[in-house]
Amino acid sequence: MINEFRAAFQELLDAAVAQSPNFRSAMHEVFRLSSQVPQEERILALDALAPVMRQSEPVAGIAADLAVLAGALVEAGAPAGPAGVEVMRQLGDYGKAAGAFLMAWEETGGGTPPPPMEVTEAEEQRVAAYLNELARLATTGWWVSHRYGLAAKTVLNDTETRAALRSDPGTLQEMTYLEELTLIARQLAAEIQEYQEVHELLRMAAADSALVLDRASGRGFRVRFDGVADNFQLHTLLADALIGTEGRGVPGTRPHPSWVAASQDRDNDPQADIVTGAWDLVGGDGSWVGNEPTPADIPVIDGQRVLLLEAPSLPHSWRAGRRHPHIVGWLRVEEEISPDEAAGWWARLHPAGTVRHPLSPAPAEPTPAPANEPQAATPEPASFEEPNSPVEYSVPAPEGEPAAVEPEAPLAWEPPADNAQEVPAAAEEPSPAHDNRVDAESTESANDVPPGAGLLPPLPPGVSDSAGWAPAWK
Repeated sequence: MINEFRAAFQELLDAAVAQSPNFRSAMHEVFRLSSQVPQEERILALDALAPVMRQSEPVAGIAADLAVLAGALVEAGAPAGPAGVEVMRQLGDYGKAAGAFLMAWEETGGGTPPPPMEVTEAEEQRVAAYLNELARLATTGWWVSHRYGLAAKTVLNDTETRAALRSDPGTLQEMTYLEELTLIARQLAAEIQEYQEVHELLRMAAADSALVLDRASGRGFRVRFDGVADNFQLHTLLADALIGTEGRGVPGTRPHPSWVAASQDRDNDPQADIVTGAWDLVGGDGSWVGNEPTPADIPVIDGQRVLLLEAPSLPHSWRAGRRHPHIVGWLRVEEEISPDEAAGWWARLHPAGTVRHPLSPAPAEPTPAPANEPQAATPEPASFEEPNSPVEYSVPAPEGEPAAVEPEAPLAWEPPADNAQEVPAAAEEPSPAHDNRVDAESTESANDVPPGAGLLPPLPPGVSDSAGWAPAWK
């Protein structure tokens, strides 16, 4: 079976370079055999795929299908390697073209754009009214955008791919390459569901370190992390790394081991899946950070993300776990900064208690009593002297005669005093805020599942169905 797979894969590479009509059948044969060979064979195949992907990029249909194959091999467990970076580079090029198509579509009447694989010559002519000679490239970019989204959301699961994108400065002065890809994904996410996850994974890739300052102890730590999708997960991992003797001696209550495991590589424990927050997360610039954003939202000061751990101004809790369960999360303390460096940071930061949870009530300020407020009069003690008047006793009526009964006087109605005021009810204490963590990943239909799920299923509908490897009208 190994030799059969190798022969099929070589035929695929040759067909891609030659732009042969046999490319389609060769692709399906590779998919059929890839789940029947050892992992080492898939790794070798993926390494050989990257240079052919670069060579085939001008032929949009072939390039997009090879990107889907790369994503499928990664999902089957192979490290993405250079092929993962190549998928993202091509997504950047074709993604910008797809973004131009969407912009032109909006400028020429708007409405829902056609599904990428169903775009026709009529749509190209429509956007040509705005893009002129660039309409063909923009339409082609839109045509392959869905396939690149399928591939990208898989290769971005690979930690080395995310690290490579994070270290690439790009060619634009105003933003890094990762920031450029993030903008492309955000634009396409409005129309193509796969890019919602691509955007989240690119945001995950944007941050992998921070300077963390603990208000209670006055200490500071430089930490490094990966696979952390939001600050719920970061909060839990920080509590595990810093609090108590098992951590770095920071005061506080240790997180439950199940919370930590679910933030790393385990499933949630149904018996312990509600995490209690240890701190308020505040930016070094005095802004509220909180748990809902991502580590990439922590403010950057002097070239590093600076996060303050403040005493909780409002109790908050959330569900344990990871937003992307298929990605392992971790955090480690790289070093503790010196007391002098920590003191320097505290001297330039906001005072304690000045940044609070947005839902927390304002702290009550004591109201001093007026200096000349009159004192309440002391009541005189009750008198226990005998009354001067003699005691009168009622005389019972003689037998046979009923006792005279005095008629009851009617109750007199008194109007309320003009200055009467209603005593207000005591104000209820606000209930603690509860950060309700929601898993935004929706259940996709079988046709939307990227190739490779369950060790490489058949290609999704529409892939490799163009004999000319460009829109059918070309």
